[in-house]
Amino acid sequence: MSKRITVITGATSGIGLAMAREFSARGDKVYALARREAELPEGVSFIAADVTDEAQVKAAAEAVMEREGRIDLLVNNAGFGISGAVEFTKAEDAKRQFDVNFFGMVNMTRAVLPHMRAQGGGMVLNVSSVAAVTPIPYQTYYSASKAAINAYTMALANEVRGHNIRVAALMPGDVKTGFTAARAKSLEGAEVYPALEKSVKTMEHDEQNGMPPEALAKRAYFISGRKHPKPLYSCGFQYCLFCVLAKVLPNRLVNWILSKLYG
Repeated sequence: MSKRITVITGATSGIGLAMAREFSARGDKVYALARREAELPEGVSFIAADVTDEAQVKAAAEAVMEREGRIDLLVNNAGFGISGAVEFTKAEDAKRQFDVNFFGMVNMTRAVLPHMRAQGGGMVLNVSSVAAVTPIPYQTYYSASKAAINAYTMALANEVRGHNIRVAALMPGDVKTGFTAARAKSLEGAEVYPALEKSVKTMEHDEQNGMPPEALAKRAYFISGRKHPKPLYSCGFQYCLFCVLAKVLPNRLVNWILSKLYG
């Protein structure tokens, strides 16, 4: 059997890099997409592309098709986080959050879907977050961008089912990566919202004591091999439990628990 051709965005650090290592070690031919080149595992190819630039994304997909003749799996992992009080978050910062996390995924998926349809199948795996179903205060726009990914994933799965294209989203919880240090933090308005600084510190403490990215990479590989995947997956008992409770408990109670944890 020929190698599966896998494209991973945001694959030069954190979860994306762990996925590139895992998928390559399992036999996939991996193409890592990112804005800047970095040291990659042997056998992983790099293509420079900013997911917010439709022309660059389309060119990257075409380059993979020219070399390999197909794309079997797309992992939309590129993303970043911002934190701050909603009232004091600048509109351009909120839009940038969605441009990367949500519309970057949209751009990449639109570039790949025609090829998957023509070849008779494939899979799109989107990296979401547990914050999509348990929205975190002072990380509102990040949570909202991930909730949008979940809705997009579920709707798209039904649209492309007839073309043998599978779609799923993986919702990580706290993961120990450089994502924490890279978060764009704003403490503007802390005098009005005294819980802001403590909430962000709690988030960052939890992240730096979270699961290793390799655990997410193994989970992602498992999902990518499912013939009939669920639309949404989490990883780790604690986060699976959070997702279940978010479904079965009253919204008011869920929000009260979140306020105690992060408010």
